[in-house]
Amino acid sequence: MAVPRNRHSNARKNSKRAHHAKKDKHVAKCSNCGKMHLPHRMCTFCGYYGGRSVISEAQE
Repeated sequence: MAVPRNRHSNARKNSKRAHHAKKDKHVAKCSNCGKMHLPHRMCTFCGYYGGRSVISEAQE
């Protein structure tokens, strides 16, 4: 049966987790209203994507 030979210190154990932090989300500026939204997705504020309206006013 496999057993660890030596104990890993807390510093060594925790240094492995140094890259586990959450990354910042990349955002794009809406060409219609100027608010920030996720790239390759429609703007949740005005319903525009790629310079045209994706959601009509009746659905909002």
